[in-house]
Amino acid sequence: MKAAISNLMLKHKTSFKTSSTESLLASAHSKTPRVARYCLDVLTGNIPTGRLVFLAVERHVRDLTDGPTRGLRYDDVAAAYVIEFFSKFLCFAEGENAGKPFIPEPWQQFVLASLFGWKGPDGFRRFRTAYNEIGKGSGKSPLAAGIGLFGLLADGEPAAEVYAAAVMKDQAKILFRDAENMRSQSPLLRQKIAAHVNNLSVRATASFFRPISSEKRGLDGKRVHMGLLDEIHEHPSPIVVDKMRAGTKGRRQALIFMITNSGFDRETVCFHQHEYSRRILEGVLENDAHFAFICHLDACEECRANGHTQPKDGCANCDSWLDEDVWIKANPNLGVSIRKEYLRELVTEAVSMPTKEGIVRRLNFCFWTQGETRAIGAEAWRVCAGAGAEDPVAWRARQLEELKGLTCYGAFDLGSTDDMTADVFFFPKQAKLPKARVLPWFYAPRESVALRTQRDRIPYELWERLGFLKVTPGNVRDDEFIRKDVGECGRRFNVREIRFDPYRALLLVNQLQADGFTLVEHRQGFVSMHDPITRLLSMVKGAEFEHGNNPVLNWMADNLVVVSDAAGNQKPVKPSNSNSPKKIDGMVALAMAIAAADAHPIPTSRPRLMRI
Repeated sequence: MKAAISNLMLKHKTSFKTSSTESLLASAHSKTPRVARYCLDVLTGNIPTGRLVFLAVERHVRDLTDGPTRGLRYDDVAAAYVIEFFSKFLCFAEGENAGKPFIPEPWQQFVLASLFGWKGPDGFRRFRTAYNEIGKGSGKSPLAAGIGLFGLLADGEPAAEVYAAAVMKDQAKILFRDAENMRSQSPLLRQKIAAHVNNLSVRATASFFRPISSEKRGLDGKRVHMGLLDEIHEHPSPIVVDKMRAGTKGRRQALIFMITNSGFDRETVCFHQHEYSRRILEGVLENDAHFAFICHLDACEECRANGHTQPKDGCANCDSWLDEDVWIKANPNLGVSIRKEYLRELVTEAVSMPTKEGIVRRLNFCFWTQGETRAIGAEAWRVCAGAGAEDPVAWRARQLEELKGLTCYGAFDLGSTDDMTADVFFFPKQAKLPKARVLPWFYAPRESVALRTQRDRIPYELWERLGFLKVTPGNVRDDEFIRKDVGECGRRFNVREIRFDPYRALLLVNQLQADGFTLVEHRQGFVSMHDPITRLLSMVKGAEFEHGNNPVLNWMADNLVVVSDAAGNQKPVKPSNSNSPKKIDGMVALAMAIAAADAHPIPTSRPRLMRI
């Protein structure tokens, strides 16, 4: 009963109407009807899935309508071709299904159809990287091995190089062994593919499939058509992912296919891929070339609003790993490659032996067991976007005109010499403004933008093109650009006060004071930031301001974490550690600007005259 109630409470919302969506899917998937059925079942709740799988399906359906405006095209013939390859030419190599045809399950068909059906503006495959996080035993490795065999034999790529890649050679051989065993089970594959020690090859096309590792520079100099990366939660560094990705540069439609369980450490390549994928699915970041399929149990709506990305212990409304009715969310192959009885045994052992609980929750129910809670839930921040924020460029242009002459308070958080800087102006409620507004400016030096876009996979260059990030010449922060924009704001708005952290800011502060602005020092310690950050979070919860969907500020809001000292004072921090590519400068500046406004309240209407 609890699961049924929970499912109703957690029913994911979608803007698609069932009738029109069914028609759209039937038309798009005339040759892959099981994919259409899966999508519809996910959107209507007939198949229980976690929120991120739901968003992956919703993204697919949305792109069937909106994708062509971005040059995207779905090719159902190509999708059917790869699914047919699995069904006709691949067999399971072990377990109770050994020797039986590998007919992909509906969720696997969705993954295959997405990866091989979608085409980009150049006519080749849209998705170049794919991150798949799924409970242990759900058939990730056979799926990856089958994709590798398809890339070797049937993908039309001359001299294709397919790799099962890992940190250690023995680890890489696990996935490769699945491919070897599949070949041995199929008469056609045995005829077409030659087998040698650690090598499968197709002589006619000079193509091969091999296991490789980072040992002895084994990843260097490769021309990767497909890189299959297994269990990346065990990778201590991003070297395998980075080297494989770099090796695809000369290929027309290469694919890096990552499969993993959830991990523990949040400062690993696996968690960075998890978070990057989550943000794409939630619309915080955009990347049409990145596919994500992340299985998990759900936090309830209230816990999500409070920043919990996974079920909170003790919450009666969150999914519980003890509830059998939600197990399929993390284990989409439940009842196929993994039996419910087996999971039941694991759960019973974990309850009886607490030392096992963490590993069972992580491997079988997709919990990241090292906890970290975001300060602002994605939905709460989205509600604050404001009317017309679907087009953030137009929204910003409109605000620049509508807010002329109105009172505002500013704050800046200066990055290091080669880092991002934020300058945020907050317009509190006033006579001509029924709801507060936020206008941010962001800056970064030119030489760091390309590096950070490539290395950190944050779309700095896209933000620059859209006008949300000002890129300054050279490789260090250029305060003159900030000074010029603040001056322009001073001429356009009634800027009452600007707050700043004195660290690395004194020269700019002196210049702005000389320009006639009132500057007030605001340090960023626990005591000085407690009230501002508490007030900011309260305003977000109450949807008391509009931010216009500025993509840079959206990203920083998603990054924000709050920590407390022994006295209970809070301050904002970046996730995990100081070396993280995630930034929160705009949110820190916003909190300080709100503090300035609170220190100088302005009336929202004229006082009434009293008759004596």
